[in-house]
Amino acid sequence: MENQENIGTPRMGRTKYIDLMLDVSFKRIFGTEPNKDLLIDLLNGIFRGRKQIVDLVYNKNEHIGDIEEIGAVIFDLTCTAKDGERFIIEVQRSAQANLKRRMLYYGSKLISDQAPKGKRKEWDYAISEVYVIVLMDGFAMPEGEGDKGYLHDICLCSRDTGKVFYEDLGYIYIELRNFVKTESELETDLDGWLYVLKNMSRMDRLPFYLRKPVFEKLFDIAEYSKLTKEEMRMYDASLKRKWDEKAVMDYAKDYAKQEGIRQERERAEKEIEMLKDKAEAEKLQSVEKMLAKGLSIADAAEISGLSIEEVTAIQARQHGG
Repeated sequence: MENQENIGTPRMGRTKYIDLMLDVSFKRIFGTEPNKDLLIDLLNGIFRGRKQIVDLVYNKNEHIGDIEEIGAVIFDLTCTAKDGERFIIEVQRSAQANLKRRMLYYGSKLISDQAPKGKRKEWDYAISEVYVIVLMDGFAMPEGEGDKGYLHDICLCSRDTGKVFYEDLGYIYIELRNFVKTESELETDLDGWLYVLKNMSRMDRLPFYLRKPVFEKLFDIAEYSKLTKEEMRMYDASLKRKWDEKAVMDYAKDYAKQEGIRQERERAEKEIEMLKDKAEAEKLQSVEKMLAKGLSIADAAEISGLSIEEVTAIQARQHGG
């Protein structure tokens, strides 16, 4: 059975399926009304039973003044749950710069945008639930190097007790680089979604575990051959940019690693020289003490391991010679 270890490296423009984590691909697959059932299924997997979305509406999905700077895909969604509850979700296929602060800003903006222009008292702060979901491709959570989990479900809670303080504002970060399950290890729908988000461009078939209508539709519309010529042009350009950026990052990481090794080697060599100098100084002091106590040059040389000539020179320095 195929697994992540033997999935090949994608070749630009020639793989059977497109890379879902490119902006152009993510918009094509998840950002249109005919395909919203795919996004609903993905979101339900992410909520892991806490929410059961049955419908969603795409709202205005850009933050004025920000979209060009961050270069990310943003979906602003009004969702309807099975029980009729309505809440707002923002989904980002996001860049990494200032990640935490930007997500706090976007979540806060989704709340403040609900306020009416007037009659604030009558509104009585009837705020809908707000969730910001971030798909992180190839980079880690800030200050989270020790955490190897791939799904980070964040809410407001008491620092002392850990008890949830406010349930209706949440941030869900999905760190794809930490999702390492193989095809044979997939258990849940969320596993399936994360597996295809990370690996689809390396696949040549629909995995056996994912033989469900929603994934069959996904694999059908995600074939490279189904793109229009213009979509192919945009996709190839985006994929080339992604691999160019990866090559730059890989070079930077390798350079940093090699530089770190060089600096560590120099530090070790300096420490060795310092230890040698210290040992020589201690040996010199030891010989001086032996000579001061009346030991012969021959005895001092034998005990210290120095030559007769070296001990003689030490004795001469003691007497100012």
